[in-house]
Amino acid sequence: MASHYVVRDVDRADPAVIAALRDAGVATAHEAAGRIGLLGPSIQARQAGSAIAGSAITVTCHPGDNLMIHAAVEVCRPGDVLVVTTTSPSTDGMFGDLLATSLLARGVIGLVSDAGVRDIASLRGMDFPVWSRAVHAQGTVKASPGSVNVPVVAAGQLVRPGDIVIADDDGVCVLPASRGPEVAAAAAKRIANEAEKREKLAAGTLGVDMYNLRPLLADLGVEYVDRLPDDGRA
Repeated sequence: MASHYVVRDVDRADPAVIAALRDAGVATAHEAAGRIGLLGPSIQARQAGSAIAGSAITVTCHPGDNLMIHAAVEVCRPGDVLVVTTTSPSTDGMFGDLLATSLLARGVIGLVSDAGVRDIASLRGMDFPVWSRAVHAQGTVKASPGSVNVPVVAAGQLVRPGDIVIADDDGVCVLPASRGPEVAAAAAKRIANEAEKREKLAAGTLGVDMYNLRPLLADLGVEYVDRLPDDGRA
């Protein structure tokens, strides 16, 4: 039986749910989901101001080999996000403007890579957002087998094909498609609640009062004084 696969069919979430989570953003979606799904900070945005959400197409590659990224392009659909991992740590530039051109033709909206990317200036000029572990000009070969649309681990986070990928300046969060509607609803409530808090803070209300933190400070032994007590050294 084969040990490497290109899986063609992926169950994707409702586009309306995906759009709502994109608008909510990574930080809010992560909190609304119960603080799950956040990729480690080693994967960073390589452009400012981009915010996307889409269905994960997952790729696992041999380090320094981007063969399976090319194989993955064929199964991508409009609105997908390509998630690339390697079987051991790698910072090689496995992705650049040529692959981005191919993905754009398929309607892919961005890349999350637990390895390196290159041609950054061109990628920015193409408005193709990437989140990656590294930016590195080191090239790759096309020689080793891997798999497409199998569960992978990116920056310590399990990513399954079809998971909802949310990415912006704060990082990347991945959620099971089945939880999308629930998390989107919880995120909308958080956004409304934060709008009320923002108005109060802008009007001068202190956070210690808005969150009723003064009793907690007292219980923790935090004492308010006008000056530190004289310790005799003055």
